Amino acid sequence: QVQLVESGGGLVQAGGSLRLSCSASGHTFSSYGMGWFRQAPGKEREFVAAIRSNGGSYYADSVKGRFTISRDNAKNTMYLQMNNLKIEDTAVYYCAVDPSMTIWTMRIHARYPYWGQGTQVTVSS
Repeated sequence: QVQLVESGGGLVQAGGSLRLSCSASGHTFSSYGMGWFRQAPGKEREFVAAIRSNGGSYYADSVKGRFTISRDNAKNTMYLQMNNLKIEDTAVYYCAVDPSMTIWTMRIHARYPYWGQGTQVTVSS
């Protein structure tokens, strides 16, 4: 059974940094694509970043240059380093896995079959 557990969320002031982790179990994920999504109150879940099995990374325009996605296949863990956080980054952040990720599907949350429970990130002024 695939399980994803996020950690690292919290409260931070604007301009600060946080590092989210997504620990995966139940399968070896080195050949799978993985992604981060976020959902703010009253808004739809939106793509943040994705990383393919070959290490290729992709970002939403709103976080490009501020966030960095990475993965450690030996630890079955994915990370999201978030720098220069803005108030509009406040949301619940979810990690997800798509065994059949392509560059055309990675931004579509409905294409990911496996999800974590989410971790809250709150950025204050």
